[in-house]
This record gives sequence, C-alpha cells and structure tokens, in this order.
Amino acid sequence: MKIRKGIPVIDQHDKSYMYGGKFGGNFIPETLKKPVEDLTILFEKLRENKEFLKQRDYYFKNYVGTPTPFIKLNNLTNHLGGAQIWAKVVAEANGGAHKIYNATVHALICKKAGKKYIVGDTGAGYAGKMLSMAAKKFGLKCKIFMGAKDIERQKPNCDAMKKNGAEIVPVHTGSKTLVDAVSECMRYWVSNCDTTHMCVGSTVGPNIFIKICAWSTAQISRELIVQVKQEFGKIPKKMKLINCVGGGSSALGFWNSFMDYNKNQVEMIGVEAGGPKNSKLHAAPLSTNAKVGILHGAAQYVIQDKEGQISNTASISAGLDYPGISPVHCFLKDTKRARYTSATDEEALHAHQLVTKFENISPSLEPSHAFAEAIKIAPKLSKDTVIIVNSCGDAKKDRDILKKRLGKKI
Repeated sequence: MKIRKGIPVIDQHDKSYMYGGKFGGNFIPETLKKPVEDLTILFEKLRENKEFLKQRDYYFKNYVGTPTPFIKLNNLTNHLGGAQIWAKVVAEANGGAHKIYNATVHALICKKAGKKYIVGDTGAGYAGKMLSMAAKKFGLKCKIFMGAKDIERQKPNCDAMKKNGAEIVPVHTGSKTLVDAVSECMRYWVSNCDTTHMCVGSTVGPNIFIKICAWSTAQISRELIVQVKQEFGKIPKKMKLINCVGGGSSALGFWNSFMDYNKNQVEMIGVEAGGPKNSKLHAAPLSTNAKVGILHGAAQYVIQDKEGQISNTASISAGLDYPGISPVHCFLKDTKRARYTSATDEEALHAHQLVTKFENISPSLEPSHAFAEAIKIAPKLSKDTVIIVNSCGDAKKDRDILKKRLGKKI
C-alpha cells in the first residue's frame, strides 16, 4: 500500500472508492445511491470550475477570515525546553473552529444544486454551529442532528445554533453522541434528498462526503505552507505537524499540502481520544489496533465488540467521541505516512491548563489532545525541531466542562 506523489490523497482511491483496496467505499442502501451519485458528479464539476473556486476563495477570505494566524508559543517553548512549539490558530476563523470551511463549501454546493434545505450532524456542536451560520448567510433552512448527551455538554454551541435559526433534532438512540447523530441525519436525508442537501461534519461517510470535507479544510495547509516558508525561508529539516483526530477533518486539512514531503522531514502525528484514565472506554481506533468494520457507509478501523457490533466510546471531548475514523486516516496509517497516538482526558485537561497559563490562546478540549502530545515530546527533541500544533477550536464551547473539572471560568 503506497501513497502516490502529486495526486491529492482524497483522489487516491480505486473505482470502488476504496483507498489501498481496503478502506472507504460506498456501503450504502439502494435508496442513497442516486443522491450520492448526483452529488459526486456535481462536486467533481464544481471543483474544476473557475467561477466556483473564485466564489469559495472570496467567502473564505471575506466571511471565514483567512488566513488564520501562525504563531510561535515562546513561553511554552521556554518552559518545556527542547523543540520549538508553534500553533496554527485555526480557532481564529469566523465561529471559532475549522468546521466553517466545510460548512461554507456545503452551503455553496447546496445553492448550486438548487436546494433550499440543508441538514447536518454534530458532536462538539461546532459543525452544527458553523452550518447554522453558513445556512443563515446563504438563506437556507437548516436542521442539525445532535446526540442528547452532546446537547447537554455543549450548551454554548447549541444556543448559537438556535440563535442562527437552525432546528436542533435531539437523538436519543444508542450512546446519544456523534455516531448516533450521523446515523439519524443520513436516515433523514434518504427520505428528503429531493429538496435537501446533506453536510457530513467530518471526513467520514460515503466517499463524496470525505472528499468535500477534506477538500474544504485543505485551505488550512495551503495557508500554513506559505506561512512556514515566510517564517523560515524554507520548510525546516525537522518538522512535526500534530493534530487531534476524531473523524479526522482538521488533520487532513492541516497535513494536505505537506503530504509529498519525506516523513523524516515532515512527520504527521494524529492524536486520538484516549478517554478517562483507568477506563477501558476510549475513542482511539487507530492507536489501539481496532479491526476494520463498516460504519456510516465506509470501511474503516472501528471500535467493535467480538460480534462486530459498534462499541461505546468515551471522551471528555465531544468532537473526538466517535468509534470510527476517516478511511483516509486508515490509509495514512497503513502506508506509515502518519503515526497515531492518544491522550487521556486528564492529559488533555492538563495541556489546556498549561497552554492557557503560558500563552494567549485557549484551545478547546479537542486540540488540547494534540497539545498534550506536543508537551510530551518537545523536551526530548532538539531546538531546531519545529513542532506545529493545529489549534483548531476555541474553548468557549467547553466552559461548563472546564468549570466542572478545573473550577475555571471562560
């Protein structure tokens, strides 16, 4: 299994939409085949269309607020010693997280398809919040499916969705988290695909949704590669790009432009949710060697029991609390282009505390997992090693959790 150079990683699938002949595909009911095919044809046209690209870039600049800052975390670097720690502060984008790129592109596609309704799923609430923002901006009616457990723990984002005029549909089945919200959203789309466009909030699901999402978030690395060259004059000899991984959308966007570099020069590290310390529950299929299974229409490494049923997960972070992972990340793991590890809830909380103590950024619990890995490895590395963490969401949405666990106000 190999990654081919010069071809976007999202396009490295075969005719059956499988990556490395093993991951992805479109394992979907007959009723979904036509809408998925229609969307695939439309997107393939649009991504080559100069007018559409111009439109996308216009809204990215004037609505999303690109480029987002690239900053050195001097105080944290000095405190830890060793490698330089930098951050790409994607949380500075309109709305506070990377999910705005995907939401904006989906809203533009929805308009091109001539549909007036848009539906989506959300865990941390950022995908829902951003979709509600984009829907409002482009005059679309919006419905967001969200697990009842996540509605409780991500109240600030739910308030924002309602304020933007979106309807939140609580999902009470299964674990009442992201996995169930995605399932419910897909069921709804099957019955309403003639009038409604569906936005999947991460790089999961049938192939077309993986592609649209990763293609949208690729903006992050397009900016970063320019910023790194401006800062260092070239790509440093030793660089590590660290990103949290749940469904995998921010990581694929963060790594995209660096894919063809040698991994000895540019290493990609994905950090999954290790769950509560001393608990068997987690949301880390890649770093625990989970088996391949089918979830939401795609083959991927997925947390499952002996009978192959999807298992429950646990994470302090609603955005990483997903039992599967993008098929593209499975492909990157098996080709050894990226390596994957995990951080526990407690390590993520500690990282959040340390970063906010030393620096003027407040990462949400998702990127706090990535910061936990940076904090772990930086002291062991040389000063000429450049670590860049994608701070892909701000902690406003986690204020209730942080207050409960750390006694901290945001």
